[in-house]
Amino acid sequence: MRVSEALTPLLRAGAALALVVVLGCAFPAGGTFFQAATHLAMLRASSVTGILALGMTLVILTAGIDLSVGSVLGLAGMMFAGVSLQSELGPVVALGAALVTGAACGAANGALAARLGLQPFIATLATMVAARGFAKLAPAAFGQSPGTKIMPGADAIDGTPLMQMLAGDWLGIPVVGLLFALCAAACAFALHRMVYGRHVLAIGGNETAARLAGIPVVRQKLVTYVLCGTLAGLAACCHVAQSRLGDPEAGAMYELKAIAAVVIGGTSLMGGRGGVMLTVVGVLIIGYIEKILSINGAREHWRLVVQGGIIVAAVLLQRRR
Repeated sequence: MRVSEALTPLLRAGAALALVVVLGCAFPAGGTFFQAATHLAMLRASSVTGILALGMTLVILTAGIDLSVGSVLGLAGMMFAGVSLQSELGPVVALGAALVTGAACGAANGALAARLGLQPFIATLATMVAARGFAKLAPAAFGQSPGTKIMPGADAIDGTPLMQMLAGDWLGIPVVGLLFALCAAACAFALHRMVYGRHVLAIGGNETAARLAGIPVVRQKLVTYVLCGTLAGLAACCHVAQSRLGDPEAGAMYELKAIAAVVIGGTSLMGGRGGVMLTVVGVLIIGYIEKILSINGAREHWRLVVQGGIIVAAVLLQRRR
C-alpha cells in the first residue's frame, strides 16, 4: 500500500474533526468553547468510550463485532468496585479482578465466534446478556442484595487512592485521557509493527486466503477478543473511579458509542481496512459534537438524533469509497 493511500482516510477523518471544531468556534456558547477546561472535560468524558473503541477497532478489523463491551464494562466495574470498596485485598487485586473479568469475557466471545464458528453478532450478543446478568448478581459476592449498587463507606466517600488517581489529573491532563493515549499507542504498535497486526488485517481482508496462507486464524481471533475484553476491563476501572461506585447498569449502550467511533473514524465494518488513529479521531469527533451540543443547551434526545445521523452519513461515505 502506498503512503498516500494509507494517509487518505486519516486526512479525511482529520478534515471532519476540523469541521466539527470550526462548528464549535461558530457556536462557542458565550466563549465557553474557547476555555481549556471545556476541552479537558471533553477528553475526560470521551476517554472511557475511547478505550472501549480501541478494542472494538481490533475486532472490527478481523471482520467481527463485539456487542458485549458495555455489559463487560458493567461486570468488570462491579468486580473492581466490590474488591476496592468492600474488601481489604488492595488496589492491585481490584485492578487485576477487573482486567481478568474483562479478559475472561473476551475469551468467551473468542471461543464462541472463532472456535465454535458462531456469527460474532450472535456470540457477543449472548455474552452481552449474560455479562449484564452477572453484573446484577455481583453484589451478592460482597454481601449485598443482587442488583444493588456498591457504594463507598463513610470512611472512603471519595473512593480509594487508586480511584482518586484514575479520576484525577497529571500535569493538568486527565489521567484517563493519558491512559487512552497510552492504549492507543500500544494498539497502533501492535497493529502496524507486529506480526499480529498483519495477521489481523489479513484475516479481515480475506479469512479464507489467510487460513490457506498458514495464518492461525482461530488463535488470532481469540487473542483479539481477549484484548478487546481486557480493554473493557480497564475502561470499567476508569468509569468506576469517576463515579465512585459500582453500578450494575453501567456501560449500557456504550457498545454502540464504541462502534460509532470506529465507523465515524473511517474503519471499514467489512474488516481489513482502517486503523487505531482513525478511531482516535472518531472518538474526538463524537466527543466534540456532544460537548458542543451540551454547552449550547441541546437536550440529550437531540444529541442522540445527531449522533445517529452522523453514523448513517459515515457508513454511506464508506460505501461510496
